[in-house]
Amino acid sequence: MATLAEKLVQAEAAYHDLMIGGAVRVVVDSSGERVEYTAANAGRLAAYIEELRRQIAAGTTPRRRGPAGALF
Repeated sequence: MATLAEKLVQAEAAYHDLMIGGAVRVVVDSSGERVEYTAANAGRLAAYIEELRRQIAAGTTPRRRGPAGALF
């Protein structure tokens, strides 16, 4: 659980910096993937923060997801 809490703190700090005009932020998500966030994809970072909050509240560990696909 401490690992999820640490990730949440990092993600929230990255989101805050992004919202106040900070540079690109890098966060390692729950699957270990390194992701760079810019203002253009702040929504994805916000979704990641919410997922971490849900996992912490439920007392669960992250689920492994398959590769991301494109929707047309």
